Amino acid sequence: MRIAFTYIFLLVLATASAQTKQEVPVDVMQRIYDQVKTPYKYGLVLTPETENKKLDCPSVFRKNGHWYMTYIQFDGRGYETWISGSKDLLHWETLGKLMSFSDTTDWDNNQKAGYIALQEPEWGGSYEWQRYDGKYWMSYIGGNTRGYEKGLLSIGMAYTTKDPTKPHELQRLPQPVLMSSDKEAGWWENNVQYKSTVLWDRSKATGHQFIMYYNAKGDSINPKRGKERIGMAVSDDMLHWQRFGKEPVLNHHAGITGDPWIQRINDVWVMFYFGAFWKDKGGAFNRFACSYDLLHWTDWTGDDLIKSSEPFDGMFAHKSSVVYYKGIVYHFYCAVNKADQRGIAVATSVDKGKSALRFGKEEKTK
Repeated sequence: MRIAFTYIFLLVLATASAQTKQEVPVDVMQRIYDQVKTPYKYGLVLTPETENKKLDCPSVFRKNGHWYMTYIQFDGRGYETWISGSKDLLHWETLGKLMSFSDTTDWDNNQKAGYIALQEPEWGGSYEWQRYDGKYWMSYIGGNTRGYEKGLLSIGMAYTTKDPTKPHELQRLPQPVLMSSDKEAGWWENNVQYKSTVLWDRSKATGHQFIMYYNAKGDSINPKRGKERIGMAVSDDMLHWQRFGKEPVLNHHAGITGDPWIQRINDVWVMFYFGAFWKDKGGAFNRFACSYDLLHWTDWTGDDLIKSSEPFDGMFAHKSSVVYYKGIVYHFYCAVNKADQRGIAVATSVDKGKSALRFGKEEKTK
């Protein structure tokens, strides 16, 4: 009897310990916030060439001692994927395209919004775009309907064996890897698929080496302002993907929770994401959640990392790409002013002064 009681006690203790481990303590969350916060807005670093174009969704990486950023551009027809380069993370030069419109009947001929996959995730690490099977990979939003995020948008995979910093057209898998119309699609993703980020998890926490976090819309009465949540899919070859779990891993039950960007700070995984149109908050803003196991996420409940505060981001300040380099945090984000012009801005943990670049023109700093 005593042995049985002892066994039950140890089992309960182990279960409680596992549950405790899943939750990231408040003091750890505060420590992460103090490490990643960027109170100094430098300003816009990339703006569209013309007023009818919009820039969005930065993904920053490093190669051969230089910095590069992939981003997407909307020009009225749909999204294309571009790349730019920088020596100092503040001054950027447009280099060219990685995925363009195609005059075909392909499922993605009018929408190709790409995001780098398998980036080295260590905070302050190399930030290299890692290769798997000799290829650099991108996940992307694809669709064949013209317009701003119109029609059936699905998640595809693209790759290249060439240097990804040199503009050229990536190869694309012939069909999407995840669709909201899949019979396996969950209740929370049965309307539209959006941005994804793919992590190379060498510990195989899910039993698979690749994890995709993506946001999607589902269960929506009002499709214009439908709810978006972040969920998971897994793969062992980057070609075939299956959903992991029936529920989203991050859900605020209102507005948008989306565009995950993942890094590891010591033993804590940090998911940067944006929120928008929550019940208690308007606009769009960048936040974060933390995890020990990549499965259970503890949401930060304190101040936003980035929110609207300047004329160039007066409508929205959202969609994170964050790097830590030589003691400084650089938080890149999509800035939208009240004229609905979209560009890429950066905020830093150390005051770097003010950028002279504004939408479409250079201005003298005061």
